[in-house]
Amino acid sequence: MSAAGFQLEGERTPLRELIADLWASRPLIAILARKDFYVRYRRAAFGLTWAVGLPLLQAVIIAVVFSRVVHIHVGTSFAVFVLAGMVGWSYFSTTLATAATSIVDGSTMSTRVYFPRAVLPLVQVVANLYGFAIAVVVLLVLAPLLGVGLGARTLLLLPATVVLVVLTSGVCLVAAALHVYFRDVRYLVTAATLGWFYLTPVFYPRRLASGVLGWVVDINPLTGVVELFRAATGGADPHWAALVTVSLGWSVALVGLAAVLHTRYNRVFSDLL
Repeated sequence: MSAAGFQLEGERTPLRELIADLWASRPLIAILARKDFYVRYRRAAFGLTWAVGLPLLQAVIIAVVFSRVVHIHVGTSFAVFVLAGMVGWSYFSTTLATAATSIVDGSTMSTRVYFPRAVLPLVQVVANLYGFAIAVVVLLVLAPLLGVGLGARTLLLLPATVVLVVLTSGVCLVAAALHVYFRDVRYLVTAATLGWFYLTPVFYPRRLASGVLGWVVDINPLTGVVELFRAATGGADPHWAALVTVSLGWSVALVGLAAVLHTRYNRVFSDLL
């Protein structure tokens, strides 16, 4: 233990071993994710409706308010434009809120039996896919009803989902590892999410952000993800492909950082809980 009093030294977990253990933990992740999702809404009167209802309500409110107060031309239905942005953002923010503290919150289970601690944040990543899938279906149903035709471009929802899940996994794995050492991460994530929402073009087109703000929006990891969802339903920024490249870069970097943290500290996480 160092002079700081909380830094424990432990044997590194080889990356190949960590990946193999995570692969072997797939049934555990699936079981815990399914349990987490259904328990979350089991006693609610409207059950799974809340999983989609809350993000949809927020999207409707934003669409109505901004269409009435600020007339923004997006080249497509403004409601679909906002909903396409909310689908990815809601999944990311909801998952991060629970996954960032998952290793500490799951200390009772993780100190009794060994499994890679990375399993716990990944459980949240998978659990929220249930609600995300329903939200995508709602988007696909509402788009034609609101005058947005669907076609071959709709297939872009597949790569959009992959990039979103990989990016979310990277952020959550990093945050969950850091939270074991720095319990302020819980509050930092809450504060960061509030500002992050407005720096992500969920309810406004990218072109409205200029200067330094435009640069910040461009390097935002979620901007490319949101634009890729929009490319599948219409209303995407003309330079959406370049923005997606930025998101891919962030995804690779964050997953790499997560690998470093979890291979280095996987064996000592439980000693710090």
